[in-house]
Amino acid sequence: MALDYKIIGERLKKARLEKKITQEQLAEQIDVSVAFLSRVERGSSHINLKRLTQVCNILGISEGSILNGASEDSSEYLDADFKNILSKASPDKQKLIYKIAELIVNEN
Repeated sequence: MALDYKIIGERLKKARLEKKITQEQLAEQIDVSVAFLSRVERGSSHINLKRLTQVCNILGISEGSILNGASEDSSEYLDADFKNILSKASPDKQKLIYKIAELIVNEN
């Protein structure tokens, strides 16, 4: 499964904003440029695991929550991510996604 760096960036930005930390403050703490951090949050640059761990420690969140979305123990695990993907898809693509998901769920 490939990582979706745009979603990862969106989650990082959301967590940063919830902690009321500016890009400048976070970039300084992890020793990167503000431009790089901005690209990471937009999904146009990739963050390595070392930096991701640093960011997560500063923001008080788990790497898993950034990489996978909500806690796997949550009843709403990945709900927002699925809604986000579906909102961007055409009706025909939504039907295809549904059919694929149905096949996977019903697989024995």
